[in-house]
Amino acid sequence: MSKRRLAEEAADERHIMRVMPLGAGNEVGRSCIVLKFKGKTIMLDCGVHPGYSGHGSLPFFDGVEAEEIDLLLITHFHIDHVAALPHFTEKTNFKGRVFMTHPTKAVMQMMLRDFLRVSNISVDDQIYDDKDLNNCVAKVEIIDFHQEMMHNGIKFTPYNAGHVLGACMYLVEIGGVKVLYTGDYSLENDRHLMAAELPACSPDVLIVESTYGVQVHQSVVEREGRFTGQVEAVVRRGGRCLIPVFALGRTQELLLILDEHWRLHPDLQDIPIYFASKLAAKALRVYQTYINMMNDRIRKQIAISNPFQFEHISNLKSMEDFDDSGPSVVMASPGMLQSGVSRQLFERWCSDKRNACLIPGYVVEGTLAKKILSEPTEIAALDGRIIPMNCTVEYISFSAHADFVGTSGFVEKLTPPNIVLVHGEKNEMMRLKSALNKKFNDPKIYHPSIFTPANMQEIVLEFKGEKIAKAIGDLASDQPKNGKVISGLLVEVDSQTHLMDKADLSTYTKLISGSITQKQHVPFEYNSFGVLITFIRQMYEDVAHLEEENRVVVCKQVVVTRCAGTKSATEKLVVEWTSAPTADMIADSVIALAMHAQASPASFKLSGQPTAACPHDHSKKSDSCGDAVNGMDGGLKVEQDGSSVMESTGTTDESALELPVAMDESASAPSSEKDDTKPELSAEKDDTKPELLAEKDDTKPELLAEKDDTKPDMSAEMDGTRPQLPAEKEQTKLEEEQTKPELEQAARELGEADQDALNLIILFRLLKDQYGDVDLDFETNKIHVRTPSGLDAVVDHASQNVECKDAAFKLKLELTVHRIESALKPIATS
Repeated sequence: MSKRRLAEEAADERHIMRVMPLGAGNEVGRSCIVLKFKGKTIMLDCGVHPGYSGHGSLPFFDGVEAEEIDLLLITHFHIDHVAALPHFTEKTNFKGRVFMTHPTKAVMQMMLRDFLRVSNISVDDQIYDDKDLNNCVAKVEIIDFHQEMMHNGIKFTPYNAGHVLGACMYLVEIGGVKVLYTGDYSLENDRHLMAAELPACSPDVLIVESTYGVQVHQSVVEREGRFTGQVEAVVRRGGRCLIPVFALGRTQELLLILDEHWRLHPDLQDIPIYFASKLAAKALRVYQTYINMMNDRIRKQIAISNPFQFEHISNLKSMEDFDDSGPSVVMASPGMLQSGVSRQLFERWCSDKRNACLIPGYVVEGTLAKKILSEPTEIAALDGRIIPMNCTVEYISFSAHADFVGTSGFVEKLTPPNIVLVHGEKNEMMRLKSALNKKFNDPKIYHPSIFTPANMQEIVLEFKGEKIAKAIGDLASDQPKNGKVISGLLVEVDSQTHLMDKADLSTYTKLISGSITQKQHVPFEYNSFGVLITFIRQMYEDVAHLEEENRVVVCKQVVVTRCAGTKSATEKLVVEWTSAPTADMIADSVIALAMHAQASPASFKLSGQPTAACPHDHSKKSDSCGDAVNGMDGGLKVEQDGSSVMESTGTTDESALELPVAMDESASAPSSEKDDTKPELSAEKDDTKPELLAEKDDTKPELLAEKDDTKPDMSAEMDGTRPQLPAEKEQTKLEEEQTKPELEQAARELGEADQDALNLIILFRLLKDQYGDVDLDFETNKIHVRTPSGLDAVVDHASQNVECKDAAFKLKLELTVHRIESALKPIATS
């Protein structure tokens, strides 16, 4: 697969969100949802399945690479949401961060220690020990309700979920896409907890529990009346009432109800109520600590008396001291009757028909609590005995989970486009999906996509929203106006795009700004610096000539310094600039102008100095005379197409030269009309010796003779130039007269078309300097460049197209050609 294809797939993958349950998929228990988006991985809850034991109760952790998880968020302290956490943090390669609320962390420690104590499994099958639990608790970080946190590009905020003390739902945002995970939630106020909150925004994805499917709960009044009525009926007939509960959670709600009912019925106050849990005292202290997180009813009552100091409820510390000969009410843990005190009492009481077991909440498949709801005639004890079951079993739901009314109302208010159902038995989940589709079936109003994944089944969602950049730092100090162009650096920080000034880079990111200063040495063999300055001024307005330093500053970005040559070194230009797109283009154009100044087709020559005949044929448009300009001190006369364009007399100020950049006929003054009149040349057609414009001193101007076999090299420095002999001067004059017709013919042939030919030559020379093995074909106007691998790349000057089988080299060459061609055209700067 090509690199480009892999890059495209990687880019597409950044827009794909993947949601996969490792637990709680088509089941209730071991809640554990993995969310992947934009290279970030989040685990939501990490519980065990109450119906299984040991490693079989864990989520399917093999479905995820633990070291890839950035963040683990726990919603509440129930074992089916948190009990696998110590195993995951201590037995895997997990290196991320763990967050939960204050009450959840406080209660979790007690719950998990009790979970280890009552687990009837061998040491080999134990999923963790006390040491692992302590290490895990030390890694847990606290987050408050409504506190917005950011970690590795993941923004998350907890909202109150009701359900139990400290329970929360998480709003997670990655790259502008919002996901709301409810965990277990309840939209009803009860005796001590507030109802779940709704975030102010509409999430893109809602991951919501479906525990009760399409069931509808009884009202609070009906539910409490039924509960107290059943308990009272059992004890009045002399029976013992067992209420299996978890040590913390809905237990405190039931204790408040029973204590109030006993207070209102004095005739019942002789019948004891026990709370049989080793965590009872600690649990009540936790609840008293976090009263500020409860509802208004409890907060008002605490000003008068502590509602959790019960008048008619006692703590059952051990079974040895328990006298169960008479009627009583016992709330014992655990809630699923799998082990512990609740299991012992049930096995002791289930054979007596006067007794009763009231199931106050949701029970999980595979547990004894679930089994006895079907009213079997006998059960198997933990020691293997078969015990007849004659007691009454009643189910009264105090489970603080949303029913269909709550779930559908929650969805209707949030209107998420995507809904993922978790934490529900398969049948209930499918019924809920059908009911929601039926209720929200109008595409014009609201019709969400609903998913019901099983464990290890991945849901794929695609998001391709517009990327919005937020201006920060200095760029955000001024109020933007419509039409105003704001420029800065686009920086992606934590999956959010920001626009900032480069000076703010180190303030808002961990990046350090730097700059690249470029310096190029350009051979400059001719004394044409003044001509170069003129060319630059024709292209750019902001040109500063520092005469004393022999330096030119172009647009305050590019510095051109003239370095005089010596006998051992050629004269050159040093071009310096700080790399940036605009500065790079200006520098490229200045270098191109330097080449232009040396290879211009206009006839730049000394007015009183004869020019040696060029050895090449000017009739060919591909040939041009390179020795066209001399910038020595003394008189200088510039001619184009045989006509005088500019004349300077005896000055050393090269910046005073005014040369037009365009090489067409309209730029010359005066221009020859299209008639038979011949344009005047610098030397008259007689025997009169041309007048020298140099000062009449001993200085001799430099000759521009070609360096060929027939003429001596006359382009040496002034101190090394041999004065011409009279006979040589006559010979030079004669040769000049003979070459006049050729110069006139060449001048007439130079026009607008020759400017394109000149650009071709400049392009050829610059490519040759950079790539070395380069040939120019004048007949086709194409340049052939040999690649490092030996292939032939062809540059078409007319279309600027590049043909080459080497894709990487072609891309590089296209960029080079584009920059050179752009530099040969004037650029508007402000």
